[in-house]
Amino acid sequence: MQQHSSEFLLQLLQRFIKNSNQIKQIHSRLITENHVHYIPKNTSPNSNIYKTTLLHNTLIRAYLNINQPNKTLLIFTLMLARQIPPNARTFPSLIKAVSLLPSLSSLTLHAQALQRGVLADPFLRTSLVGLYSGMYDLRNARLVFEEISSPCIIACNAMIDAYATNGDMGSAVLLFKSMLSRDVVSWTSVINGFATNGCFAEAISFFKNMMVNEDYVRPNEATYVSVLSSCAGLVKGGGVYLGKQVHGYVFRNEIVLSVNMGTALIDLYGKSGYLDSAKRVFKQMVFKQVCTWNAMISSLASNGREQEALHLFQEMKEQGICVNEVTFVAVLTACSRARLVKLGLELFHSMLGEFRVKPIMEHYGCVVDLLGRAGFLSEAIEFIRSMPFEPDASVLGALLGACKIHGAVEIGNEVGGRLLELQPQHSGQYVLLSNIYAELERWSHAADLRKAMIEAGIRKIPAFSLIDST
Repeated sequence: MQQHSSEFLLQLLQRFIKNSNQIKQIHSRLITENHVHYIPKNTSPNSNIYKTTLLHNTLIRAYLNINQPNKTLLIFTLMLARQIPPNARTFPSLIKAVSLLPSLSSLTLHAQALQRGVLADPFLRTSLVGLYSGMYDLRNARLVFEEISSPCIIACNAMIDAYATNGDMGSAVLLFKSMLSRDVVSWTSVINGFATNGCFAEAISFFKNMMVNEDYVRPNEATYVSVLSSCAGLVKGGGVYLGKQVHGYVFRNEIVLSVNMGTALIDLYGKSGYLDSAKRVFKQMVFKQVCTWNAMISSLASNGREQEALHLFQEMKEQGICVNEVTFVAVLTACSRARLVKLGLELFHSMLGEFRVKPIMEHYGCVVDLLGRAGFLSEAIEFIRSMPFEPDASVLGALLGACKIHGAVEIGNEVGGRLLELQPQHSGQYVLLSNIYAELERWSHAADLRKAMIEAGIRKIPAFSLIDST
């Protein structure tokens, strides 16, 4: 067998850094030719043997590139066992691997970096900020960030994202305003933070400021997706008007409509009732993923086009698109609204066996809604009793809504009581149960519920009207 130098194998590894088969072959050759060994104590740092640090770093990065984070961390463990010293470039890939394996402790990796004396590296600190952010550990993210003497724009962006991820938008905006320079990631992190935390109007306002700011920053795909999602969240507040403007801007500037942008547009138009626009975007998209199909099916199902939604689901299967949990929420919703009980139950029971999709609470809620809307209240109750977990407010809410439709006061009273225990501050549950009593002229029961709302300090959210001339 021809013996290769470690330098040659390292070059091969760097060349095929994203090729799964080649990485494994080269790694096997490194082991069989004994290029992976222990470093004796008192070895000079200038010795060629220290090249094995670079070799292990490259292996760590290679396995991360082919989405094998467990193997990445295993190589690091072997690296320590072989007394091969990690350096600042060892840890960023490890941090990424830990972020993909949330069961592992980030503190252990942080302690290793501290022990090795490499925490002074600003890129490593920034990576740690991102790691703690993704693990919803704002305290440690802030501590690491504050240890950076002169944080660069990348570090500041990571900290903004940490604040936003953990719902502290006040601190995110303060940090944003304190930055000497900002890039598209800075703006998008704040916009996405507002959107993720349900502050859609604030996200849209921030986007408008970005577009008119004197230091103009061109939006990127993530910016468009965040602002379109915010527009979809503000459909009842006129968000569709700005969404159309964003769509027009994208079209005029000949920006390629990516999968995420197209899906966001379909979701926006679907939620606002512009089905023709949603279908037009869907047909124009060259590349579609499961999220795109889901958005279109959901748009059809929620706008009275249940049969079209089911036909699209069939087309999706015929094209070999792998359906997921969201797909079944949309399809079961279509069956529920079309009163297709038999088909809906068949689809629900096919989820695990045929499609390998395990039903979650939302799917059970869809089936309860399916049975309840069709008037099968006793079957809906039995279905809830057969669930493998306790029903949440969404499942019981679906049953209560069915009780209102069919005037089932006694069942509604029992279900409503359980709902009020789960959501004692939710005005909608009080109002729905009160309306059931009122429609059957049980005025004393309705009055008692209204009185209970007042005593508990619960206010009904006022409705409003909107005329959209766009």
